[in-house]
Amino acid sequence: MLDREEHFYQPSAGHGLKHDPFKSIIGPRPIGWISTVDGYGHRNLAPYSFFNAFNDAPPIIGFASTGWKDSVANIAATGEFAWNLATAELAQAMNASSATVAAEVDEFGLAGLTAAPSRLIGAPRVLESPVNFECRLTQLLQLRDASGSDIETWLVLGEVVAVHIDRRVIRDGIYQVTATRPILRWGGRKDYVTIHPDAMFEMARPIADA
Repeated sequence: MLDREEHFYQPSAGHGLKHDPFKSIIGPRPIGWISTVDGYGHRNLAPYSFFNAFNDAPPIIGFASTGWKDSVANIAATGEFAWNLATAELAQAMNASSATVAAEVDEFGLAGLTAAPSRLIGAPRVLESPVNFECRLTQLLQLRDASGSDIETWLVLGEVVAVHIDRRVIRDGIYQVTATRPILRWGGRKDYVTIHPDAMFEMARPIADA
């Protein structure tokens, strides 16, 4: 048996610490910077801290929204959304787009960003972002707890049907992860990190015995 002192808690009863450690432990997390448009042509742009990739062929990404927010409503109505890479250069603009505003307010203008047309979908892209994914909705799921009760969080999954990459971050045919200085969500309400070249390391998978 492991000989150590532990802080044990059941989330339903509270964590007993100064700050909830869950989001710090599951981190850093990529940022789901999601752009959509509603049926009236109103653009929406919002970041989501629960985001990731779930499949590679076909590529499927997804984000979770606590509450039925404008992004989810727009995707449910149109079946489309774009993902935009949040970088250190765009950190303040990304943060500005998180403001709670009326559905008709254009967060692109609020954040001083350029809405670029997509090629295959109606949702716009962030032109200043070095990478954009055009996505079509595959599943929209309301999450449930262990008892089977619905909770007020929705998981949006979409297939990436088109990819835009700034050629300046491709060298010798390889996408340079650190060249974009992506930012990631980590910890409490204010904590973010970025990726530097000295943080990278390689590790090969074990080779199975013949």
